[in-house]
This record gives sequence, structure tokens and C-alpha cells, in this order.
Amino acid sequence: MPQVKTDPRILRTRKLIMDAFIKLSGKKEFKDITIKDITSEATVNRATFYYHFTDKYDLMERVLKEDLMLSVTNEIAKHDELNQETIVSIFLSVTNFQKSLQKNCPRSFEAFRTTIEAIIMKELKDIFYQMLLKQGSNVSDHSLRVAAVMLSWGIYGASMDCQDNCTMPPEEYIKFALPYVTHGMDFLVS
Repeated sequence: MPQVKTDPRILRTRKLIMDAFIKLSGKKEFKDITIKDITSEATVNRATFYYHFTDKYDLMERVLKEDLMLSVTNEIAKHDELNQETIVSIFLSVTNFQKSLQKNCPRSFEAFRTTIEAIIMKELKDIFYQMLLKQGSNVSDHSLRVAAVMLSWGIYGASMDCQDNCTMPPEEYIKFALPYVTHGMDFLVS
């Protein structure tokens, strides 16, 4: 079945709206951003906004998934298998993504930290699951899903800890955690 191409004008308009939202998020708290603010900044009308998004919450979620998380998923896509290099790359991508969000949208980041967290962890879980699925053909699906969940929460949690409680650069921070991620409890016993 042939793939349907989306009209470039639709993509451009959608990008205008998303960029306007990102710009406004740096200036105002999310609760204070109105559809009128977004449409004025994007130079589109309300009907155009509602053609693309159901409301500003839908817009925020899509901005996170489609626009901002794109850099993270693009970096991760460079790796075919789950190994130490991949884990370091994913950790650094997630950490840089969060720093970017906090810098560009500080008010919205704090207000919607749990929403942002859920989106990031779901995306990471899906990515880890696909990588593990390729590598573990003889492992049960349930085991792979559990491992993907643990890895996604672990990477996200370490990234938050690095940002909130650590003065060392993320590149150094991950070096301390890497042996535990790759060797588990065996590393403690050795």
C-alpha cells in the first residue's frame, strides 16, 4: 500500500505552532499561555490551531514527543545494540534534553515535570525494548519488557539525580553507574 505524503504546508504550519509554544514557554508559565497567545505568535488563526491540536495540553505533549524528544531518539538510533557505549549515549542525550527543557522552558518544566517524566520514560522503554528484542531472541517477551522498564527508569532517575544533586559533569557521573548497569549486583560482590 503506498504511503500517503503529508502536504508540506500542513507540516510547516504545525511546526510554526509548536515553535511558538516553545518560545512562549520560555516567557510564561504554562497555565498563563492561552490559545490566543500561541496563535498570535505563530501567525495562524484559532481554527488552524484546532485543526492540528485539541488543546494546549495536546500541543505540549506533542511538542515533547515530536520536536524535543526527536534529538534524543535520533542520537539513540545511531546504536544498533545495547552496550556500554549505547547506555552512555542515551544517558547523555536524556540529560542534555532535560537541561534544554529546564533552560528554555523553566516554568513549564517544573509545572509538568511528571508529564515530561512519563513521556521520556515511555519513549526510553520503547527504545530499550526494541533494542533488547533484537539482541535477545531466545529470552521471553515478559523478561525483555521488565528489563526495558528497569533500564528506562534507571537512566531517567540517574539523569535527574545528576542534574539535581551532583556537581560533576554527566560524562563523569555515568562512569560511576555504568558497572552496576552492565554487571548488576555481581559488581558489588566482586
